[in-house]
Amino acid sequence: MSEHTCSPGCQHGVAPEQEALVKEEFHEARRSFLKDAFAVGSSTAALGALGISMSPSAFAQSPKVGTGRANHFYVPANDKTVHWGFFSKSLKPLIEVESGDYVTLETLTHHANDDAERMVRGDPGAESVFYWDSKRKGVDRRGIGAMNAKVGAGGGLGVHICTGPIAIKGAEPGDILEVRIVDVTPRPSANPLYKGKAFGSNAAAWWGFHYGDTIEEPKKREVITIYEVDATGERNYASAVYNFRWTPQTDPFGIVHSIIDYPGVPVDHKTIKENHNVLKNVRIPIRPHFGTMGVAPSEADMVNSIPPNYTGGNIDNWRIGKGATLYYPVSVAGGLFSVGDPHASQGDSELCGTAIECSLTGTFQLILHKKASLPGTALESLKYPLLETQDEWLLHGFSYPNYLADLGPDAQNSIFAKSSVDLALRDAYRKMRDFLMTTQGLTEDEAISLMSIAVDFGITQVVDGNWGVHALVKKSIFPPRKT
Repeated sequence: MSEHTCSPGCQHGVAPEQEALVKEEFHEARRSFLKDAFAVGSSTAALGALGISMSPSAFAQSPKVGTGRANHFYVPANDKTVHWGFFSKSLKPLIEVESGDYVTLETLTHHANDDAERMVRGDPGAESVFYWDSKRKGVDRRGIGAMNAKVGAGGGLGVHICTGPIAIKGAEPGDILEVRIVDVTPRPSANPLYKGKAFGSNAAAWWGFHYGDTIEEPKKREVITIYEVDATGERNYASAVYNFRWTPQTDPFGIVHSIIDYPGVPVDHKTIKENHNVLKNVRIPIRPHFGTMGVAPSEADMVNSIPPNYTGGNIDNWRIGKGATLYYPVSVAGGLFSVGDPHASQGDSELCGTAIECSLTGTFQLILHKKASLPGTALESLKYPLLETQDEWLLHGFSYPNYLADLGPDAQNSIFAKSSVDLALRDAYRKMRDFLMTTQGLTEDEAISLMSIAVDFGITQVVDGNWGVHALVKKSIFPPRKT
C-alpha cells in the first residue's frame, strides 16, 4: 500500500487506518511533477481524511454537498493542461466538479525561462510547457493576438500561464462561485543542484510604473532579479540571488526581442551579466498567492489575461493566498475557473511590473451558490470579485468595473490607455458604500462616515492595464452577526 499511486477513478475510504495514506498521497502529489493524468485523487475522500480545516464564511452559508463527502482532483501543469495569456468561454474544461469538491492545481510562472536552470530544467511539466526549438513550441499561442504575430503566436497580448479551466456542475450566469484557498506551496526546483529550493523572478519592465522615471543611466532599462525561496517551508523569507539587465534575446525561431515583449522567451545567460550580492542581507517576507484567478467572462470569446475584470483574473492582490476566500459572479455556463500568475511575494501596487513570479501549487474548494439562494444574503447583488480573509473583507475597484462592456468593441486595446487611480478609487468607494449599506444595514451617510474613519483604501496594482484600488474593512468593528 505504501507504494500506491493515485490514478483516474481511484477511490479511497476514510477509515482511520487509511487517513495517513490519503494525506501522504496528496502531499506526494504536490511534490511530484511526473504525472500525465490530469484528474487524480480520492473521489470519495472525506474532508477530515485530507487534513483540511476551513472556518465557514462569515456571511455565506456552508454548501450542502450530499453526504458531506467531497471529491479531490489533482491537475498537474503541463502543455495539455494550461492555456497561456487568456481566459475563454470556449475552452473545453479539463474536469467538471461538484459544488464542495477540492481541486489541487499546479501553476507555473511565465517568467521561469528568465533562469531555466533553476526553474525549468529537470521538471517534466515545466519542460513540456516551455519547450521551444527551431521547429515548434510546447505551447504555441501566448495571448489573444494573431497567430502570425511578428513577436510570436498570440502576440503576447496576454502573458499568464493559467491552469484550467475547471467546470463547476450546474453553474450558470447569475450564480456566485466561492473559492476557498486551502493550501499554497512553492514548486521546488527539479535541478538537483538546487534541491530544497524554489526560485522566482522579478522584472522591472517597460510596463512598470517606474519606467522612465529613474535617476541612473540608462534611464529606460529592464532589470530582472532572481530570488530564492525555501521550498521546504522552514524559512519564511526570500533572498535575492542576482540581477541582470535585459539584453536583446534571440528566440529559437530567430526572432530578436530587444525588450520583454513576449512571454517565455528563453534568456541566454551568455549574453547577460549576472550581478551578485544584490539586496545583500535583505529578507523579503514570503506571501505566496495567485495573481491571476477567476472565471471566464461572457463578453468576448478570448480575453487578454492582463487586465482584471468583474470575473476576477489578474487582480494581483497579495492577500489572495492560503486561508482566503474569493467570491466571483458566474458569467458563463460551468463558470470555467482557472488560476495562474503565481507569486512568492508582492507589495501593494506591484510598482515595477511584476511580483516575485514563482511557480506554486494550490488546493482550492469550489462552492457554488445558486442565484435562487442569493436573495436576502450579502451575495445577492455581487457583481465584482470579493475577497474575504479571516479578519477582513476586501472589495476590488477597477478603473473600469467591466471594461469589456464599458469600453466597446475595442475594449481590449483601449483599456491600456484609459486607466487611472482616480477612476479605480471611485469604483472602490461606490462598491464599499453599497457593501456597507447592504450587508450592515447602514444609511448612505453612515456608510460614508465609516469609510473615512475605518476603511483602508489601497493601491492594488498600477501595471495591469485596468488599474486596481482595494477597500479593506475589518470584520471586528461590526457587532456579531445574528444567526
